Amino acid sequence: MKKYIVLIILFLTKLNIIVAEDIKFSASASSTTVGTGQQFSVTFSINTGGGSNFKAPSFKGFSVLSGPNQSSSSSTQIINGSFSQTVSYSYTYYLQAGNEGTYTIGPAYINVGGKTYESNPITIKVVKDNSASQNRSNQGNNQGQNQQTASFSDKDIFIRASISNASPYMGEQIIVTYKLYTSVGISQYSINKTPSNKGLWTEDLTKENERPKQYKEYIDGKQYIVAEIKKVAMFPQESGNLTIEPLEVDVIAQIPIQRRRTNTIFDFFDDPFGSSVQNIKKTIKSNSSVIRVKPLPAAGKPDDFSGAVGNFTFSSNLSKNEVKANDAINLKITVSGRGNIKLIDKFDITFPTDFETYDPKITDNINKSDNGISGTKTFDYLLIPRNQGNFTIKPIKFTYFDLNKGKYVTLTSPEYNIKVDKGDGKASATTLTTVNKEDIKYIGSDIEHIKTKPNKLKPEGQFFFLSKLYFTLLVIPVILFIAALIFRRKHLKLRGNVALLRNKKATKIARNRLKKAQKFLQNNERNNFYNEISQALWGYLSDKFNIPLAELSMESVNQSLQNKLVDTATIEQLISVLNNCEFARFTPESESVNMKKIYNEAIDIIKKIENELK
Repeated sequence: MKKYIVLIILFLTKLNIIVAEDIKFSASASSTTVGTGQQFSVTFSINTGGGSNFKAPSFKGFSVLSGPNQSSSSSTQIINGSFSQTVSYSYTYYLQAGNEGTYTIGPAYINVGGKTYESNPITIKVVKDNSASQNRSNQGNNQGQNQQTASFSDKDIFIRASISNASPYMGEQIIVTYKLYTSVGISQYSINKTPSNKGLWTEDLTKENERPKQYKEYIDGKQYIVAEIKKVAMFPQESGNLTIEPLEVDVIAQIPIQRRRTNTIFDFFDDPFGSSVQNIKKTIKSNSSVIRVKPLPAAGKPDDFSGAVGNFTFSSNLSKNEVKANDAINLKITVSGRGNIKLIDKFDITFPTDFETYDPKITDNINKSDNGISGTKTFDYLLIPRNQGNFTIKPIKFTYFDLNKGKYVTLTSPEYNIKVDKGDGKASATTLTTVNKEDIKYIGSDIEHIKTKPNKLKPEGQFFFLSKLYFTLLVIPVILFIAALIFRRKHLKLRGNVALLRNKKATKIARNRLKKAQKFLQNNERNNFYNEISQALWGYLSDKFNIPLAELSMESVNQSLQNKLVDTATIEQLISVLNNCEFARFTPESESVNMKKIYNEAIDIIKKIENELK
């Protein structure tokens, strides 16, 4: 018994498993000369296993019918007691030739053991007459006789568009869900073309990097795996029949195919199940749908209705009811709910004429879910009263069409009464003030000083009458009188033209305010500094371009500068300086703003505007 064991061990030691030392990665084609429209295959083979990150070349000039179709093969040899086995893997593409010409299919790449291998390129000649290449094609097809060609029908994979409401009101939110139905395996899908739907404002509800919702569904007794690959909220912008265009998707289906067996002993070392998978790429489209959009009812439609449709709430808040002149007030208006909230525009509010107002800061906080679009939209108005007194902001109205009630609903804010006290004397308007008078005392002397110099003597016979000095002094009053008349006429003309007067004094007033701002800068009086800088800039623009304070805004200033042909870069710099200054005055972030920088920018922008207006 021991002898048999020793013999078996010796026999096993003679068995050598030969592993290929050289890894070869090559490419071959079933035919290198094909006719236009003819199908052929290209195969990339590697003589070892464990390959990863296969990267195919570009098949420019050819249509890819399917691929990569993966397969494996193995061969076993026993020679003189030596046992050897080789395994190879291949990636096959089925192509269709296009136009005539000579095309080169570049190399493919694959990674084995951390090293990247490159296949050889292939040159394919496409000819008009394919008779010369028919024999080569048949030879290539004989090589693939051991593998059947796979396919699938439109009933195996298709897309349906599901609409939440096919008869909405104009502006009403509807949800469109694109569902992918499949009864075969899918290795990959990608949206090729998103429809452009005329008359519909769309908002994508699909979240990035989130797996689509999947479930099973039976249709005509056949089971499908359903994946909701895309969900969109749509808002009709016009009434009538609107078409929702199809969605195009590229899918790569994995179709099982049965491999023909050779019924030899070597089938034991091959695929034990005798089957493999073929990848087939195809473009599929969803169905197109028509929705019938109803117009909003005309009965009971308020004049201030701006197109909001859904279910909303409305609130407003005033930061202060009692302020001093030139202090800032914030009026915040918030609209919340579900519907076309993104399309709600700023409100038309009539503010007191003594208030400086700015365009509102609009903040959207939109939530996207399977149920559609919801969230809040905030309008933050900045108001600056310039004069003291009692002022009123009338109730603000928000009107929308309520889908649950089927009628228009108007929500109203309260009326705001604002008391403005006298400020610190830094208002932009010109104020007349009285000047304190001092007593003037004459101090004389009862004893005159002794004159140490003689009196001035004049030659005898010379008189002042008819002398040169006499005529000179006689002419000077006439000249001064004429000059005074000219000056007075100009002055009266200037006073009659208020806009011209303000224009002339604009630069001087701005410089005086900038000098005051410089003193506040040196004393580090932040609030006074920003107030003076803001008044210098806005007052300069109001006087220079004759814009009333009630109409002074970024838009009016921008339009006035453009009308004067001021350079666009200068306009943008001015708006940037104004924004920086205003936010430094009235927001908490002002501590981080460089006061010196704002002061220099204010001086620089006034100089630039003056130079360009000359």
